[in-house]
Amino acid sequence: MPHASYASHAEQSRGRQFPEERSNVRGPRDDFQRDRDRIIHSISFRRLRHKTQVFIAPDGDHYRVRLTHSLEVAQIGRTIARALGANEDLTEALCLSHDIGHPPFGHAGERALNTVFADCGGFDHNAQTLRTVMQLDSPYIDRPGLNLSWEVLEGLAKHNGPVEKRTWALQQCDDAMPLELTSYASLEAQIAAVADDIAYDNHDIDDGYRAGFLDLSVLLEEPSLAEQWHMLRTRYPGTSEAMLLRELVRGQIGLMVNDVIETSRERLSAHNISSADDIRSAGRIICSFSDDMAARERALKAFMYKQLYLHPQQREAAEKAAHIIEKLARFYRNNPVHLPSDWQSRLSDDACHNGRMIMDFIAGMTDRYALNRYAEHIGHVPEGLTHV
Repeated sequence: MPHASYASHAEQSRGRQFPEERSNVRGPRDDFQRDRDRIIHSISFRRLRHKTQVFIAPDGDHYRVRLTHSLEVAQIGRTIARALGANEDLTEALCLSHDIGHPPFGHAGERALNTVFADCGGFDHNAQTLRTVMQLDSPYIDRPGLNLSWEVLEGLAKHNGPVEKRTWALQQCDDAMPLELTSYASLEAQIAAVADDIAYDNHDIDDGYRAGFLDLSVLLEEPSLAEQWHMLRTRYPGTSEAMLLRELVRGQIGLMVNDVIETSRERLSAHNISSADDIRSAGRIICSFSDDMAARERALKAFMYKQLYLHPQQREAAEKAAHIIEKLARFYRNNPVHLPSDWQSRLSDDACHNGRMIMDFIAGMTDRYALNRYAEHIGHVPEGLTHV
């Protein structure tokens, strides 16, 4: 399907930090296809299979982790991109890589790193994603990082909107390859952001129900879910509760996707968008929910925070996970001799440099690797945290 004029076009890419010769040695792919493939084949992407999404160290095989979440975001993102005439390959690359910077145990781990290393500028997972793909994950002999295109880096930096204040990590990446942080990102980056919202808003309902944190009576307290539920009960009488709930989640995703597509088309027309630069200079997000759906989505998020994310058992597990990361961070900071040899070789006389390097090391850990290192260096792993 041909791309719209306002899509990002690979042949018009602003290039890579380290110029490369175009070659068909590894197949006839354009720049954005290469970006997507580099992400899929990267070590940091593979590690997402053992990183927390919602449930810390889940015992069941059917719960989502960062990897499965990223794949689901990519599916939703491709659907929206195709409908709007955006570049599907760039959209997919952004969706697949948007969570690469998350440390073990998700936001609990992030808060712990940010606290321990506050004197070194703290930790932010979005900036860490850029740092990972630009510097840390280095499969090439002659250059650091994955050497992704400017459009992927820009989208990762500001898919949630313009950035007014640069963290230390974002500043380093932006200095290496200026990303025009104060403007809006491409349509593809905006699609990735809303696809992320759609995925976790709805799939977390499924996981929460499966885990027993969200039973039907609780779910029906949320008006939009109750409305969909009663429609489904009427349409499919005699169907089991579990099957109806799966249909409800699919239906919710469909409603949100269709709303985003319709709303985005209206905005593209209203703002006379005809180029990718028009998207960046529009002064607002072009791809998002309608006002009505945005209000419903905010209400759903508030409901999920109350009933799931801040559930007492979830909070208890998060506190234990934060304890793991905090203790590991302080241990390595005080005992850098216990770092792996390749990390020890990067130490310097600059305490802040060393602190940031230790953040890199811990952020790259999977949940189970962090638990193993805790058991090795510190002691017994707190009850309730098992190996994934």
